Amino acid sequence: MKIVGISGSNVGSKTRTAMDYVQKELIESSPEVDFRLIDLANYALQFSDGRNYLEYDGDTGYVTKQLMEADAIIIGTPIFQASIPATLKNIFDLLPQNAFRDKVVSMIVTSGSPRHYLIAEQQLKPILAYMKAQIVQTYVFIEEKDFYRKEIVNEDIIFRIQRLVEDTVVLTDTYKKLREAKEEEYGF
Repeated sequence: MKIVGISGSNVGSKTRTAMDYVQKELIESSPEVDFRLIDLANYALQFSDGRNYLEYDGDTGYVTKQLMEADAIIIGTPIFQASIPATLKNIFDLLPQNAFRDKVVSMIVTSGSPRHYLIAEQQLKPILAYMKAQIVQTYVFIEEKDFYRKEIVNEDIIFRIQRLVEDTVVLTDTYKKLREAKEEEYGF
């Protein structure tokens, strides 16, 4: 099973900190999972211009191909100006409409304000549904007060990250088995 994590911003550290907790949890609880963390701050991505994702090279080609080859994706995103960052939206624009078909996608949202809690519901989930993702319905919302010196200090948040990782792995495995059983029914 291949899971790709995205730290969906090119600035700040809180989303990356949360995604580091995801990576640590996956390594400890599911060592058989091939996990790759892509921090968008470390890549020079081109803006989407309508080309097929296979036509991009360099960092853009690498990131899009990693996402297309993944069985599951864990998206970490901050909220800026009551919206997801342009760097993350650009990733969605670089991929085909059905890019997340048969993929489980889960989310971690970091925000400076509790007022942004529904951004994932109003913006991120509709995009993922449009791209045909199997969405893990619960997500982890982390506020400014839950961080201290690049550490998560709220034990409930750590527990919810552990649960999100577990749900992502279990759902990915379950969907894979369901698809395989359905394909066997066709007999070819």
